[in-house]
Amino acid sequence: MAFQAGGQRPAPRPVPATPEAQAYLQDYAELLEAVSFPSLVVDHRWDVVLSNGAFRTLFRGAGPHPTAMPGDNFLRFVLFHPDASAVLGEHESSWCLPMLAHFAATLERFGHDHALQAVRRDIAQDPIMEAAYRQGLPHWVRAVGARAVEHDGAVRPLHHPDPRWGATECRVVVETPRALEELGCTRLTLVLREPRRAPHRPERPRRTAAHLRVVPAPE
Repeated sequence: MAFQAGGQRPAPRPVPATPEAQAYLQDYAELLEAVSFPSLVVDHRWDVVLSNGAFRTLFRGAGPHPTAMPGDNFLRFVLFHPDASAVLGEHESSWCLPMLAHFAATLERFGHDHALQAVRRDIAQDPIMEAAYRQGLPHWVRAVGARAVEHDGAVRPLHHPDPRWGATECRVVVETPRALEELGCTRLTLVLREPRRAPHRPERPRRTAAHLRVVPAPE
């Protein structure tokens, strides 16, 4: 699932067309900054329109990547960034699969979107991810039900760079006021929970590419 050399960066995030919309987002950014938990606003492509300091702190260790920085496009970060698993615990089962399921549903609605098509092409360039997307994912969605494409309320593990949090969990809370929804945007907040007390496990060597293993391709 590594970035392919021939890939292209997603289209630039759109700028609100009216001064009123711009002013609203500027004020909303102030609100977001006052939140102590990592919070971000994304459009239907998962381009990050706004994020707060807590979000930037959570992902500050992510190395450079041409198309999958967490502050640029969160979907691409989860799927393609080799450092994603260093922050997103149980990366494949808790983050990749739900994001792939949500992406598949979004692609059905916005099939002609060039940025989403670019993500689809990058998925296709990785044989393991392509097999998971085309063959394994439908089985997984049927097994877990409609909640597979819903992020709101999900509890997912995290590895926070701040040792006060360390290995913990977050509950994903989706809160989208009407004005934000009219701009085609969604707000997600990762509400951090008390750190889990688990036995120490040696860290796995970091992979140069993130491959899905929890959804094997049928023989």
